[in-house]
Amino acid sequence: MHRPYCRSSSSGSRSRLGPSLAPWIRWMAAAATGLMLLAGPARAESPGNDALTEYKGGRTTKKAVENRFFLKENRFEISPQIGYVPNNPFARRYLGGATLGYHVSETLSFQAQVLYSPDLGLNDVKGLTDVLLQRAYQADSGTSFQQPLDKAALTGAFGVAWAPLYGKISLIGETVLNFDFYMFGGAGVVSKKNFVATYDPNATAGRPVSLASDAVASEVKFAPFVGVGQNYFVNRLMAVKLDLRAAFYVDNKPQYDKNVQVTDQRLYNNVIATAGLSFFFPNMKPRLYNY
Repeated sequence: MHRPYCRSSSSGSRSRLGPSLAPWIRWMAAAATGLMLLAGPARAESPGNDALTEYKGGRTTKKAVENRFFLKENRFEISPQIGYVPNNPFARRYLGGATLGYHVSETLSFQAQVLYSPDLGLNDVKGLTDVLLQRAYQADSGTSFQQPLDKAALTGAFGVAWAPLYGKISLIGETVLNFDFYMFGGAGVVSKKNFVATYDPNATAGRPVSLASDAVASEVKFAPFVGVGQNYFVNRLMAVKLDLRAAFYVDNKPQYDKNVQVTDQRLYNNVIATAGLSFFFPNMKPRLYNY
């Protein structure tokens, strides 16, 4: 039996709609492929994707530099400072000056420091000198005892600072103070003035002490410098700097008897404690995320 020819509605639909849908399907496939390619870097840079990765595979250890609030690399630092010499038992030495540095990286920098201390005469001499001279005079009024002392006038040092530790302190509320710890090593000079103090019962300055220059009135000593310090970062431009350094040099032993010449030598150290404000430039690039 002959069946009449008929075309199904579905095949007819495909034959009529196929040519019009094909360009749209190709365009949508290309667009989806492009979005997938663009979404890859976006997901890789997303903090949410990092959290998802840590949840699935465990937390990964981040480098400390990735969590720094304050960045120092390729920045200059200038720090006005005031200081004091704590290990001079016979004279007060107050200093003022500045430190200039350049940070090669977050942990390494080059620093140059210059400090100056004015000479205030007898006002610099501590009370311990008075006590020693007075006791020697009371024991023997004809004593030739004298108290040698020196006053550091100018110090200069150049060297390298290494900051291996970076940390944070939680203050009141949610305030976090960032800081680092550094060590310093270098070389420099110590310019000092040498004096001798003697007992003078006829002194009119209110103290029975007379101060005179030593035979070698002033000296410049080349010395290695070592030290430690901390920076407390206030904002992206400024930090509070605390610094402690020591200079080592060789000089003659103290000559307590004015009639005996001393030629032996010994090792001395001049400790300098300073505090100041550090200013960093150029300005730090803003961070995308704060930790």
